[in-house]
Amino acid sequence: MIVEVVGGADQRPEVRVVEVEELSRVVLALGEVTDAEADEALQAAGLGRLEGADTALLEVAALRAAAGAPAGEWVQRWEELVARDAPDGGRLRVRVEGAAGA
Repeated sequence: MIVEVVGGADQRPEVRVVEVEELSRVVLALGEVTDAEADEALQAAGLGRLEGADTALLEVAALRAAAGAPAGEWVQRWEELVARDAPDGGRLRVRVEGAAGA
């Protein structure tokens, strides 16, 4: 799963949750936005916040909602991911990387 923050200079940053079927990793991918713009966009979307240049905290419930309504095996894999990476069930600590093409 990838949470993207894209936009910048002449555009208002936009947050998108993509590749929701891919649960082997969750990352925050930043396009041409500043850290401040990315943090503001994440908080405005209710998805989380930056915790530094390399790390973000993402809200588990908000990510699940943004993923839509996948069913079946996805739910089990999601629950395993949360149990492993967010034992309190509240937030996932994820790596920040550049978005493809940014």
